[in-house]
Amino acid sequence: QVQLVESGGGLVQPGGSLRLSCSVSGSIFSINVMGWFRQAPGNQREAVATIDSQDIPNYADSVKGRFTISRDSAKNTVYLQMNSLKPEDTAVYYCYGNLNSWHTSRNYWGQGTQVSVSS
Repeated sequence: QVQLVESGGGLVQPGGSLRLSCSVSGSIFSINVMGWFRQAPGNQREAVATIDSQDIPNYADSVKGRFTISRDSAKNTVYLQMNSLKPEDTAVYYCYGNLNSWHTSRNYWGQGTQVSVSS
């Protein structure tokens, strides 16, 4: 019953900005880690940014200084602010969460949202 619901993807010109959001739907006890991964055709899925329960962020080198990850614990939502977008940022972006219930800890994935950066 737990789902990760993504929004915010779309088409933007180089240098533009997008803000992705991912909200947890369903009952959970707590969040261990949430973040964003991306995958372009022919490439492996790579971690873009993660944030843990202590609000400590980690970023891929390719996005440092351009992307910012944050979370709203009251809303069980994680955000990815993407600035100065480049064509190489084009990919399907997947929300990720390692979430706890009383008896389970599981990895969850969103369905993916397309981000396209093109002139």
